[in-house]
Amino acid sequence: MLTGSLVALVTPMFEDGQVDFESLKRLVDFHIDNGTDGIVAVGTTGESATLGVEEHIKVVQTVARHAAGRITIIAGTGGNSTSEAIELAALAKEAGASHSLSVVPYYNKPTQEGIYQHYRKIAESVDIPVILYNVPGRTVADMSNDTTLRLTEIDNIVGLKDATGDIGRACDLFMRVPKNFGLYSGDDATGMAFMLCGGNGVISVTSNVAPKLMSAMCKAALSGNIAEARLLNDKLQGLHKHLFTEPNPIPAKWALHRMGLMPDGLRLPLTPMGHGSVANVENAMRQAEVL
Repeated sequence: MLTGSLVALVTPMFEDGQVDFESLKRLVDFHIDNGTDGIVAVGTTGESATLGVEEHIKVVQTVARHAAGRITIIAGTGGNSTSEAIELAALAKEAGASHSLSVVPYYNKPTQEGIYQHYRKIAESVDIPVILYNVPGRTVADMSNDTTLRLTEIDNIVGLKDATGDIGRACDLFMRVPKNFGLYSGDDATGMAFMLCGGNGVISVTSNVAPKLMSAMCKAALSGNIAEARLLNDKLQGLHKHLFTEPNPIPAKWALHRMGLMPDGLRLPLTPMGHGSVANVENAMRQAEVL
């Protein structure tokens, strides 16, 4: 089972929006060197919504080849079309990913039965471990705990990224899912509490900017060292908050550019971070001791 700090990796881009593959390789090394436990390539934070299929898979392939077995690679493979999600999962496996992360279908607002059948079809079609991803703030559709429990009965559905930030709801899942089913927070601000209550890790935006500190916090929380986890998480609180003051990944990409790790490129409809957010993000970076 995957555990710990799993980074929802940004996709570096030049100012014209083209993918910067050399910076992408540097980020892979950056995370390996700083204790990150796994990399999610081309998830929401990786601007999956604006990458075409060919470049989407090229990013996954680049990350997997450069990692060369040094770290687990999870590929974002979600889609609101089941056939597209199956295609992306198959291509991601060919590209070298060991797991797929598949978001609840967005925009078309499926029923709970539709969500179940969507994931069942993916799992039956592609031989790759699937991590479910529930983020109703982006998809509108919200996968219920009962639907998640039905899906745990399918062999190659192995985990859930829960980005609801609802700890009470997570605690219900902790009691009911099989012991070998991974549960990962997709909400940095409540990630520590999620792990202390029984979660297996965090798929994190904050880890882009402070991977070493995030990794240490996760290890402390997972080992039950509450005092140490709280001390480390206190240093991360500013990033947990201010990396979301504008739509993700705008602040995270700005922070990585500020750290000299990549250009500050985005794709429309995302736009550069506003001047009013700069001081808050910089102060959060200093609090986390990355500036």
